[in-house]
Amino acid sequence: MAASPLPRWAPSPSPTRPLKTPGTPSTGTTAAATSSSWRSCVPFITTFSSVFGAARRGGLPGGKPPALALPDAGSHDDVVGCQYGHCHVGGIAPVDGVEAVVERRQDDEVTSMACSRGVFLTWDDLSVTAPATAGGRQGRAVILDGLSGYTRPGEVLALMGPSGCGKTTLLDALAGRLSPNMKMRGDILINGLREKLSFGTSAYVTQENMLMATLTVTEAVRYSAQLQLPDSMPVAEKRARADRAIRQMGLAAVADVRIGGRVCKGISGGQRKRVSICVELLASPALLFLDEPTSGLDSAASYHVMSRIAGLARRDGMTVVAAVHQPSTEVFELFHGLCLLATGRTVYFGAASDAIEFFDANGFPCPLRRNPSDHFLRMINKDFEGASPIPERQATFLTKTYVLTKRSIVNMHRDAGYYWLRFVIYIAICLSIGTIFFNVGSNFASIQARASMLMFTSTLLTMMAIGGFPSFVEDMKIFRKERMSGHYGATEFVISNTLSSIPYLGLISIIPGAIAYYLTGLQRGIDHFIYFAAVLWACTMLVEGLMMIVAAIVPDFLLGIITGSGVQGVLMLNAGFFRLPSDLPKPVWKYPTYFISYHKYATQGLYKNELLGLAFEDIGGGGLTISGEYILKNYLQVELSYSKWVDLAILVAMIIIYRVLFLVIIKISEIVKPRMLHFLCASKV
Repeated sequence: MAASPLPRWAPSPSPTRPLKTPGTPSTGTTAAATSSSWRSCVPFITTFSSVFGAARRGGLPGGKPPALALPDAGSHDDVVGCQYGHCHVGGIAPVDGVEAVVERRQDDEVTSMACSRGVFLTWDDLSVTAPATAGGRQGRAVILDGLSGYTRPGEVLALMGPSGCGKTTLLDALAGRLSPNMKMRGDILINGLREKLSFGTSAYVTQENMLMATLTVTEAVRYSAQLQLPDSMPVAEKRARADRAIRQMGLAAVADVRIGGRVCKGISGGQRKRVSICVELLASPALLFLDEPTSGLDSAASYHVMSRIAGLARRDGMTVVAAVHQPSTEVFELFHGLCLLATGRTVYFGAASDAIEFFDANGFPCPLRRNPSDHFLRMINKDFEGASPIPERQATFLTKTYVLTKRSIVNMHRDAGYYWLRFVIYIAICLSIGTIFFNVGSNFASIQARASMLMFTSTLLTMMAIGGFPSFVEDMKIFRKERMSGHYGATEFVISNTLSSIPYLGLISIIPGAIAYYLTGLQRGIDHFIYFAAVLWACTMLVEGLMMIVAAIVPDFLLGIITGSGVQGVLMLNAGFFRLPSDLPKPVWKYPTYFISYHKYATQGLYKNELLGLAFEDIGGGGLTISGEYILKNYLQVELSYSKWVDLAILVAMIIIYRVLFLVIIKISEIVKPRMLHFLCASKV
């Protein structure tokens, strides 16, 4: 058999200090298990000179990326054949430059996979720094310092180390997710070339499970499949792939159970983690990044999750890099490679199975019946001294928008706090309004009653929209997580959020609005009521747009509600009801606040809709009447130079402006937020 073209998992001598092998006699210095002697062991970084030297010249030996699909193709009984290649211990190598194809049995079907699809990830002399302030002077703190390593298709590389050692930073650097305020130096190579990770090539599972609590497991995975997979793929095939991912992660028993969240109980924490992994595996990524996949799970759940991942990596030739904190012995045995970090530097890089021998040879033997990972972390912790290819990589813009809208409608329907609770409260309030202003009549006093009822109804319904802010914040969290994974963009999210809210806000405007409208005895024409309900709908749409903007800027529930209430209060004061337009102070309050307040156009439109065409008894009696037009012009100071439909059109235009502003804020916040966080952190130092 031909020799493997790739280096095997094995530590190599450090250029700064000779690495002791198991056969090397131990000296008193290295045998002393003291903090000072372990600090001297930190430079035991392994290097792969032959690989990285070729990588710097633009590729691995031979000038081509390694064609490797499985780490040990000959040892797996699901591999039934290999064309145009040699199967050997190192993997599968092509013959005469022709792409090797592996045939394997999967789900009772024989499938083929090209060897070149595997991703060989290499990093050389990788360093990351972040802004820091010390002694009143600005500088940069070193987070990662000269790391080198690699990982291969079909294998799981574990990044381990104490808290703050740089595991997540290394993971983010390899995945291209570093914060803008961090600077990276060094080479990251994909199959020996400096390439960016394209969609479908890699997936990233975050530590926190960002999932819609109201969806079932099947719905969550299927919606994600429709977002990620191309339109050319039939819907039935997308569903089949989603269902297969659910079975692969052992979730078939809870496929129809809701995920659950802060209100309703759902699936367990381990099952949520597996759903998050399912979502990222749908596009069959060749490279999978996992940030603390076992965090918050018991040992049994941790083993179940990691064993599934290791099995998928072996079967599909997927490259897996996982940042893991204190795995159990069973989980540790699933890892092929191990990268131990301490204070941003590599302590050990090599085969996970050889780590115990490495520590033993350098004077830090692992006691019997102790978890090796616990032993490694205790020794290096200085804080307490002593997928199948897809021709088109994503769904189209329209498909993403449609799927997101459909998913959002389902979520809004099932989340009682989104609209249904407000709907019940609106009905109760509108019943109160209708009974208090019941049949106001047409006398002179009814003028003020009608104006007060219209103003109160429109403003209260919009103020109550603030109650949905917690749900808006959860939507933003899910959006940020899925956007980072490349599932869809900000434009699709804003459009789908807008479209999905339209029917629910329409329901809220029509039914409670009808109760208040007809009990009060306002104009009976159906066209007048339609306009009344349309203005209420436009106002609630505007406020939701405003609160989504606040949610994009202020993720804290309490602070966001206070901010939204304050902005609404200022706009409401300048609507022309509490102070007539001629009485408003011209600087600031009339120009420009009065003209940018949507309450102005909502109130004016409702006044015109109700009072035009009516006549009221004069306060002096005698059979004299006052026209509604006179009341609008002289008593309420409403602008009559344009019709009520212009007011409604202005409200609709403001809805669009608010949503566009929401989109702009999202894009700006992605740039500004990291810098603000850096400034706040630096100011506290």
